[in-house]
Amino acid sequence: MGGVPGQQEHPVKSRSLLSRLFIPQIALKDLKVMLAVSVIGAILSGTYGVLHDQVTYTISPEYFTKMKFEQFHYADFGLPDRVFVAEIGFLATWWIGLFSGWLFARRLIPGNSRLPARRKLLTAFTTVLICAILAGCLGFVYGILNDPKDILPSWREGMERLKIVDDRSFIQVAYIHNASYLGGIGGMILALICVRPHRPDLNPGPRAS
Repeated sequence: MGGVPGQQEHPVKSRSLLSRLFIPQIALKDLKVMLAVSVIGAILSGTYGVLHDQVTYTISPEYFTKMKFEQFHYADFGLPDRVFVAEIGFLATWWIGLFSGWLFARRLIPGNSRLPARRKLLTAFTTVLICAILAGCLGFVYGILNDPKDILPSWREGMERLKIVDDRSFIQVAYIHNASYLGGIGGMILALICVRPHRPDLNPGPRAS
């Protein structure tokens, strides 16, 4: 018996939509560029982490020598402390750039000309950088204004276990690091929302006669 025309098309359309969401089809020429953007994002993010941790190591060496060095002991090759700090900075941040770079590239590259896409990508990465720096600065200020006596008991117990001497500087750096991560993630979300792909005008206005 005949059914309503088009009634059988809905399951097919649904499966097609789910396939695009979970198994996106990406042109090979776009995929190469997207992977390159992801790698560039990882390098940029890792470089930021290197510079960031050089600054925070200056504020509180104990944050690294008594905690981070132990967390990243597998990367300790007996080099000077500053070099080890740089390694930690890179290892702790490269993945954020890789992930955000892939998301930015996935949104901005397919179906778009390269030059506008590059500009959009630069805006997106700059947004993440600015948000991370601003958040880190706010964390530093909050750490200065916050009395070490008012910290959470779990923090106090942890610092006592680590035998921290300069607790104020340790807390400042902890706030800087936590705020920087939040700022970077927030910047990534903001960029994904605000930096939209360039869409060429497919319906230009009528030409003047």
